Amino acid sequence: MPAMLAAVVGLLAAARRAAGRLLLGGLIFGGLALGSQVAGGARADNGYPYPGTRVLGTAKSFEQLFDDLQAAVQSNQMGLVARASASMGASRRGVEIPGNAVIGVYRNDYAVRMLEASVPAGIEAPLRFYVTENADGTATLTYRRPSAVFQPYGSKDLDAMAAELDAIFAAIAADAVR
Repeated sequence: MPAMLAAVVGLLAAARRAAGRLLLGGLIFGGLALGSQVAGGARADNGYPYPGTRVLGTAKSFEQLFDDLQAAVQSNQMGLVARASASMGASRRGVEIPGNAVIGVYRNDYAVRMLEASVPAGIEAPLRFYVTENADGTATLTYRRPSAVFQPYGSKDLDAMAAELDAIFAAIAADAVR
């Protein structure tokens, strides 16, 4: 019996050592993988991965472009339905970061047509403009053409509506950066 007990203890010890090596290897590999994900995700400017993205540089300040975009949305008879800005929120907390704001734009008649054409496409509304402050104090306006946003849904009715919105969004952008 003592020999059998010694054999079991020996097997358990060997199993624990092997498990420790596997755990250590997993931690090292996992740490390297996590490190590469964090490093890759931490880049501030990694381009725009989506087709149909329009990027318009201006000589305007962030604040001026932000205000002009809101005025352009209204003058083109669209609704400003959402606003979000990490920089404005941070400023209220006493933290200063370069200006950025997302402006959600849509109109109910387009929303109804969109949903008649494709309920899943509803996730795309409102369509967005993005205003960012550059290091030199100028600002950039970025948006995706509505036709590019809605293209993956494969609906002719949605494509026709998106083509109308392309012209409106181009006009909004042109008015805002002028």
